[in-house]
Amino acid sequence: MPSSSFGASLATPKLNVAIDTGNPFLNVTVDGFLKIGTVAAAKSLAEDAYYVVKGGNFSGRKIEHSLKKMCKEGAYWGTVAGMYVGMEYGMERIRGTHDWKNAMLGGALTGALISAASNKSKDNVVIDAIAGGAIATASTFLNYLI
Repeated sequence: MPSSSFGASLATPKLNVAIDTGNPFLNVTVDGFLKIGTVAAAKSLAEDAYYVVKGGNFSGRKIEHSLKKMCKEGAYWGTVAGMYVGMEYGMERIRGTHDWKNAMLGGALTGALISAASNKSKDNVVIDAIAGGAIATASTFLNYLI
């Protein structure tokens, strides 16, 4: 009986933008800010586009609101990501090794700093530091598995 097969591969397009500040720490921080900030802005745009299509109304005021929201979300999440990758890189340089502990410490410091900057209580700062460290560590372990 005749048979046929189909072979294909799916590759994700990659766009690498390199910004050289002359300092490796700043390079990874800016890279994290730009990558995650762009993702957050795109997420915000997609959400607003959904609501415009669902509601059926499109106005200049909605566009202005959407752009402001995109900038706010992009800046917030870009800052968080930039801080995290900067902290992780700093831990790697200080400790002289590349392992999961750098992610844990970087995540904990980032969680604590973001929480403290938001004027939260001391208990919330500690809880956010624990959450940041746990999320970063779990992400690193998952990357090792995949």
